[in-house]
Amino acid sequence: MHFFTQVIGEGAAFAPVEDTAVISYVLDSSTHGHGMDELAEIFLRYQTIKYEEVCGSGRDKITFDKVELNKALAYAAEDADITLRLYNVLKPRLFAERLLNIYESFDRPLIPVLKDMEQQGIMVDAQALHRLSSDFESRMRILETEIYNLAGEEFNLSSPKQIGEILFGKMGLKGKKTPGGAWQTGAEVLEQLAEDGCGLAQKILDWRALAKLKSTYSDALLELLDKNSRVHTTFSQIVANTGRLASSNPNLQNIPIRTEEGKKIRECFIARPGCKIISSDYSQVELRLLAAVADVKALKNAFAAGVDVHAATASHVFGIPYDKVDADTRRHAKAINFGIVYGISAYGLARQIGVAPEDAKAYIDAYFREMPEIKKYMDDTITFARANDYVLTPFGRRCSIMGINDKNKRLAANAERAAINAPIQGGAADIIKLAMNRIPDELKKHGLKTKMLLQVHDELVFEAPENEVEEASGIIKKIMEGAVSLSVPFVAEVGVGDNWTQAH
Repeated sequence: MHFFTQVIGEGAAFAPVEDTAVISYVLDSSTHGHGMDELAEIFLRYQTIKYEEVCGSGRDKITFDKVELNKALAYAAEDADITLRLYNVLKPRLFAERLLNIYESFDRPLIPVLKDMEQQGIMVDAQALHRLSSDFESRMRILETEIYNLAGEEFNLSSPKQIGEILFGKMGLKGKKTPGGAWQTGAEVLEQLAEDGCGLAQKILDWRALAKLKSTYSDALLELLDKNSRVHTTFSQIVANTGRLASSNPNLQNIPIRTEEGKKIRECFIARPGCKIISSDYSQVELRLLAAVADVKALKNAFAAGVDVHAATASHVFGIPYDKVDADTRRHAKAINFGIVYGISAYGLARQIGVAPEDAKAYIDAYFREMPEIKKYMDDTITFARANDYVLTPFGRRCSIMGINDKNKRLAANAERAAINAPIQGGAADIIKLAMNRIPDELKKHGLKTKMLLQVHDELVFEAPENEVEEASGIIKKIMEGAVSLSVPFVAEVGVGDNWTQAH
């Protein structure tokens, strides 16, 4: 297994804080939570004073400034004492368990960076959001009418029970029930019905998609705007097992990228007057990292040459000259390239590209024959995970893999897929963290007022004064592409616009 190191503190200022929650997360990302109360119970065998005990709950709940002084003093003093005691227990383990570099180079410097991003927020066009919400509502009403006509009656579209009764009871479609006796009506079930030609299932899926976008974004965002029409998401470092950041209240990482509706939502995120939005997105970062980690010669050559890597893969796997690869064959190769990182099965690939499972299996077998390094990487990673119950990113972050030795074959297979993906997804998260730690200081060093606002997986979003766009874009691109130096070049694609959609 290839393992890359990053010198502690290289190119990044040390964060002026320590964080016991982040230390706990680096040590053990997923087997327990990282809040002070839970950590105190686990590591100190101590029951802390709970917030509800001090401020009450329900109708009797008061704000902390109304708490009796002696109670507030005891609560606050205990917080400080327990945090220090946890630090003294947890920090030495980072060195002992060879995780100090992850904390010092990747996660600790990111704490003030995320704080600044949260404080900055991003501007939202409230009027455009209102119009979008009205558009979603009118389209939902049209869909409702169409759905009721197809079903022959009205029913509650928010009720899985009633949807099941229509599809499987009244219409007699083939379905499965939960152990509790209810019909299964989740997205996968409806998608399969839609693929089999059920127009009603497809329209229910369409209605659900619009309802979710309306409630989660076009309506919810309006309630979260501050007096300057900016929305401030919260970024968390201590949620995802792979080291990826999480966004909440609102979650700006789950806005659909490829759908027209998702693009319209992103259009509502705008630059303040006199500024532009800059979006810088890593190109195929996980595939590039896989090529480097597994030393995949065919992929490395394609990336080094700057050719279309999916067309190059199609040429290798299907034995077609590079300049003769058609769109469908390239699409199949692209699905395999990205699916392999997630441990895709022949059945999963077959559904995705619309071929028979046996054909999909033949494609995967051919892929491994032409790129045996990937198969070796997968086998070695699974073997390591079975022996250790975790895997490592290329930079040494530990990602827990639960259930890989389970007797339940389905659970074990899911864990194997997670084991294959975690080092690559986690490694990509590590790379963008390094870039995030360096960019703000570099922008300041050049006297620029450009601010980093959002991180969405492989993308960073900035707000820049118009006269800084060219210089800031160059700095951002240079740092992202140079965040690590591996055997494969990393490429960041930079876009500029008045809103997020234009920039991306």
